[in-house]
Amino acid sequence: MASILALDFGGTKLAAALVESGSREWLRYERRLSPANADANTDMEIMRSLIASLLQGTIATAIGVSFGGPVDATTGTVRLSHHVPGWENIPLKNLLEQEFGLPTIVDNDANVAALGEHRFGAGQGYDSLFYITISTGVGGGWIINGKSWQGAGGMAGEIGHIVVDPAGPVCLCGKRGCVERFASGPYMAQNAKDILQSQQKQQGGEILRSLVENDLNLITGQLISQAAAKGDKIAQAVLKKSAWALGVGIGNIANLINPQRFILGGSVTKAGETWWNTIQQTATATALPEVSFEIVPAALGDDAPLWGAVALAETLQ
Repeated sequence: MASILALDFGGTKLAAALVESGSREWLRYERRLSPANADANTDMEIMRSLIASLLQGTIATAIGVSFGGPVDATTGTVRLSHHVPGWENIPLKNLLEQEFGLPTIVDNDANVAALGEHRFGAGQGYDSLFYITISTGVGGGWIINGKSWQGAGGMAGEIGHIVVDPAGPVCLCGKRGCVERFASGPYMAQNAKDILQSQQKQQGGEILRSLVENDLNLITGQLISQAAAKGDKIAQAVLKKSAWALGVGIGNIANLINPQRFILGGSVTKAGETWWNTIQQTATATALPEVSFEIVPAALGDDAPLWGAVALAETLQ
């Protein structure tokens, strides 16, 4: 059987898997966190070691790659990573093809995850869907009329940089009040930290402070979810703002393109019932009453980009 090598270059983690074409079970799977000071070279070295561990004499026939950042999918060139330095204009497809001698296809992680969910997950049987990943950043990928749709320059789906609050805080991209600036895990942590630091006296946040033993630099999106579930008012406010921003973005996109389904994946989607309910309510209130749509969790979880990479690679065979 022909085997496919699926690679996922994320903002904070690297994953790789080997699968027989047509199978729904990984033959082998490897995952590793990217070190805090990683650059493109570090990520490539880690990925090489993961690939070596996977192959062990197995012959693969194609490589599918999901990359966490803007990609020119026609050439397989990474434009940049917003989270890892050194990826500017790296010809990743060519590098992998030269090193491993296998046909390779590369695309942005949200586009790839959309393909994975459409082919293997919560998008099966749907002609139009928008996949949104909410983790280190916020991105989106389209399936329209049953096919991946990337826009004229490959930049369709950037829901993370829809402005929902023009007077809001400055985002990584330079604009104010983007969806990502409120909804991503690192920015939720930043927002909670800013609120706690600006307090004149204890005005809530005790549970969150206790979880990090008063070291505000240790706050993460995950800890905000935990503190919110335990009743911490500041954590709850940050979490609700995250869900509100995403809900406004979804409602506007529903009005504009009218897909059947919004599929949400990424680590922040584990934030709990209040987060999901706030998104649903905000999106419904933002969209026209005549516009119907569903918002559902990704069926493939964190593996959506890897399964999408499999679907991508199968187009090469």
